[in-house]
Amino acid sequence: MDDLPQADFSRKPTLIGEKVLLRPFVLGADAPTLRSFLRDPEVGRLTGSDQGPADPEPWDESAEERMRAWYSTRHEQPDRLDLAVVERTTDTCVGEAVLNEWDSDNRSCNFRIILAAAGQNRGLGTEAVRLIVGYGFEQLGLHRISLGVFSFNPRAHRAYEKAGFVVEGVYRDALRYDGAWVDDVRMSILAPEWENHRGRPASGH
Repeated sequence: MDDLPQADFSRKPTLIGEKVLLRPFVLGADAPTLRSFLRDPEVGRLTGSDQGPADPEPWDESAEERMRAWYSTRHEQPDRLDLAVVERTTDTCVGEAVLNEWDSDNRSCNFRIILAAAGQNRGLGTEAVRLIVGYGFEQLGLHRISLGVFSFNPRAHRAYEKAGFVVEGVYRDALRYDGAWVDDVRMSILAPEWENHRGRPASGH
């Protein structure tokens, strides 16, 4: 795979699975879901963007403008891939999947995914992970995709393992949440591993 061409992040594909498809954002249709998870304290906790229970900041006109400005420019980014996760049976956006922090010299990316409450616990996330990770290896020519997951998020940890991510270390006490220290578990998957199991390792069922 060393003779693969340079990754082209300027193309924003639609990736189709059995339960979900990943596509560029359509702000008019996707805004309610995007707004819902950006305002969700549980999403803030699991992503480390909130430091503990508190009254949520009001969602005012400025917050709405920031959200719309961010998602309306995702299709313009030449060095990352941001896609909406859409449940096929309802044609409704349930989250986002992102390849970012592209290191062109080392052909590596970071990965993250956020699902709104409506998209959780039904296998949608695991399939979305497999779709975008497969695209990263098979179409973008990446060698390594990595992520971090906090130790209080075992559901996400399990979904990543099912898609073939392997624990490679722990950033101890990386987050202070509600007065307690939380580990950041580092995971990755490599192109030869993906080529071997296509996101369905024997240990992942």
